Amino acid sequence: MNIKNIKQFCYLTISTLIMVIGIYFFKFPNNFSFGGVTGIAIVVAKTKVASASDIVLIINIILLLIGFLFLGKGFGVKTAYTSLLLSFGLSFLERACPMNAPLTDEPVLELMFAVALPAIGSAILFNIGASSGGTDIVAMLLKKYTNINIGKSLFITDFLITVSTIFVFNIKTGLFSLAGLMIKSLLIDSVIESINLCKYFNVVCDDPHVICEFIVSDLNRSASILKAEGAYSHSNKYIILTAMNRHQALKLRQFIRENQPSAFILISNTSEIIGKGFRGF
Repeated sequence: MNIKNIKQFCYLTISTLIMVIGIYFFKFPNNFSFGGVTGIAIVVAKTKVASASDIVLIINIILLLIGFLFLGKGFGVKTAYTSLLLSFGLSFLERACPMNAPLTDEPVLELMFAVALPAIGSAILFNIGASSGGTDIVAMLLKKYTNINIGKSLFITDFLITVSTIFVFNIKTGLFSLAGLMIKSLLIDSVIESINLCKYFNVVCDDPHVICEFIVSDLNRSASILKAEGAYSHSNKYIILTAMNRHQALKLRQFIRENQPSAFILISNTSEIIGKGFRGF
């Protein structure tokens, strides 16, 4: 276990526990179903065959066994770990902290937490190349053995599960669940982009060496230098291309303003930077 693996293990654990809190304390008591295994569990639990937490545990164990059987090593230890942690976490809370009613009498407030906490947890997992199992295992199986459009198929499945809450519970619960499904699909992407957000610089200047020395020595980043010509002055110019996190970007802006105030700077937000020092392929 090196530092990188320990750090990743902590991310897996914390993000999964965030999901557990959101699901158990906000989704289950309000019967909010946004699809997936927890959505199925909420609907099936209405029949009183078992609690929603136990149904999640049973379904996830079955899906894990199917995953290991048909996907083998490609299935992923991270997915197995998060899936089991999520399942046992829900079962533990059910026994340690029984919930007989929602925490508050504000369903809109609880919907916000029911959507936000699992979405944040899922976004962190996706960002490190993991998932919470469940329907993601079904997606892996479909991808390997069929030509079905996975994204569309899973969305349709989630939509049908969500709509079923109208008939199983009531129209109010169904509408809240539909709203949650739509917000969730947008929120996960937004959280992932926010986590990965970096700044991309185009710096047009007369002397690139001072700026590049600061980027390399003080910010521990690298940069590329392009030769250019001013369209108006026809004088020789240089363009520095570099990318860094938001904290480093503030330092670079301050340094350029103090040392080369005549420089022209273009700064763009980006969440997809692939390469050394950032994300792998």
